[in-house]
Amino acid sequence: MYGYAMKKDDLRARLRRIEGQVRGLQRMVDEDQYCIDILTQVNSVVAALRAVGLGLLDDHVRHCVRESIEQHEGDQKIEELVAAVARFAGR
Repeated sequence: MYGYAMKKDDLRARLRRIEGQVRGLQRMVDEDQYCIDILTQVNSVVAALRAVGLGLLDDHVRHCVRESIEQHEGDQKIEELVAAVARFAGR
């Protein structure tokens, strides 16, 4: 079981809200809205996705990584975590 399994409904709800925000962005473009207004909404979507990503990272550390360490098999999970954080940070 993955770390986010207990929060799956919340995660789905958040992703649906983000999906709605993206559809709103498409409407704004279709309706020729002001550039700055669209950029503001893009920033909101990016922030929402980042919050989802941080939550997933948190769950991963607290569940998957901790479990691996407790079973003395943590090296691979730690390497995986470091790579995931680097990707998340845009490196």
